[in-house]
Amino acid sequence: MKRSDFHFDLPPELIAQHPLAQRSDSRLLQLSPADGRLADRRFHQLPDLLRAGDLLVFNDTRVIPARLHGRKETGGRVEILVERLLNDRECLAQVRASKSPRTGGRIELEDGSAVEVLGREDAFFRLGFPGGGLSEKLQSLGHMPLPPYIEREDTG
Repeated sequence: MKRSDFHFDLPPELIAQHPLAQRSDSRLLQLSPADGRLADRRFHQLPDLLRAGDLLVFNDTRVIPARLHGRKETGGRVEILVERLLNDRECLAQVRASKSPRTGGRIELEDGSAVEVLGREDAFFRLGFPGGGLSEKLQSLGHMPLPPYIEREDTG
């Protein structure tokens, strides 16, 4: 299998910018195992498509408000995207800024609290939240990360 197998044209007007009010009206693409034909369906039709012995795998993960905004000591704007919580005081994150923050530097968040830049780990920054409460900080200050093809602000 090659990555190019997954390249296809998707007109921008077909990309929903907001979820449907009635989620069960979401579109569903059915692949017929018998002949490989594709059919457009709606999610509420799924029970009619299932047969005895079919396997359903549920993904119950949730997106967390993992995007934080702040400023470096120099005043430059910073966007932090938390990728992995290591514990309640540290995380690995992508950091977007005009210039990368330096190890030992601090980033001030919107509520005035500080984040310490502890170092780099491959493509990520290791960040420290001295007061702890990282999960609560994400819930109170965090914004939902949206993929680049969603052209609107998050509602968080």
